[in-house]
Amino acid sequence: MALLKSMGKNPWGERLKKIQKSTNYKNDIFQNQSITAVMEGKGDFFKTMKKFLNKPSTVIPPASIPSIKTDLKKLPDGAPVLVWFGHSSYLLKIDGKHILVDPVFSGYASPFKIESAKNFEGSNVYGVEDMPPIDLLLITHDHYDHCDYKTIKKLQHTSKHIVTSLGVGSHLEYWGIDMNKVTELDWHESTMRLEGIHLTAAPARHFSGRGFKRAKTLWSSFILKTNDYALYLGGDSGYDNHFKAIGAQYGPFDLAILESGQYNEAWKSIHMMPEETVQASLDLKAQRLLPVHWGKFSLSLHPWDEPIKRVVKKAAELNVQITTPRIGELLIVGEKYPMERWWEGLSGI
Repeated sequence: MALLKSMGKNPWGERLKKIQKSTNYKNDIFQNQSITAVMEGKGDFFKTMKKFLNKPSTVIPPASIPSIKTDLKKLPDGAPVLVWFGHSSYLLKIDGKHILVDPVFSGYASPFKIESAKNFEGSNVYGVEDMPPIDLLLITHDHYDHCDYKTIKKLQHTSKHIVTSLGVGSHLEYWGIDMNKVTELDWHESTMRLEGIHLTAAPARHFSGRGFKRAKTLWSSFILKTNDYALYLGGDSGYDNHFKAIGAQYGPFDLAILESGQYNEAWKSIHMMPEETVQASLDLKAQRLLPVHWGKFSLSLHPWDEPIKRVVKKAAELNVQITTPRIGELLIVGEKYPMERWWEGLSGI
């Protein structure tokens, strides 16, 4: 029963009526701004499954992922602080408020406890019990590696507000979350659930779905602005011209947090290649790039550290400033950007 519950429920009733009025919702599903194939070419499902059931050994780190155990309840005040937990999960402290993004602390990026979706050894050193009271929980979209049922259930009583993409509230309501806490945003809609912190949902090029039906809920990137700082919280996205449009309308940004891993040539419309991640940060007019969506799960077939190696190489070519913190390491916007190539130590390079 818990397994079925974790799969969530697609929108119904008044929420569905609101969704149907969205300009991004056509032919009973949400649409990307550009024509987007979830799988390119003549993808053979059974051949693809065979590859994933026989992943090369390089998709897993040869040793435990290094981390730093930071007291998250005593983060410094001042400039925005970010602590990455691997993949796309991180905690922000900004203007004294704690914002937790796409937390996955259950150990699996899946409703099933399957080995291929299990976190890397050493990457799951933080849990709900380590979090401070959460002023705002942000969920970019409903995929299992971003919207984790077990984690959200544990956080529901210690999170004051939840902001997410239009339609994702259907899962939250089905899970018994207090809907008075929840704000759902369509692209270019904004909210200020926290005083002085302005959040705007923006386009991304991706898809959604926790079962067989896709695109019944929206996927978004988010723009976070205060009087002094602007951050781009990327979620998942393939590369497209929306990055330039967002940079022109909302940029520049002090920091862009962009996905750089779990890519495949067959999925190039919905996940960026690492080189595209670097270009996207330029399009956004970001002063610094934090590459995420790697370092915790193996959801594709590339070597586990290939994303960061390719990002580092391309960033050097394009003179893009990046930051590469360990899990748990403090990043302070404008003041402290960890740069050590810690992944190299795992293979002795």
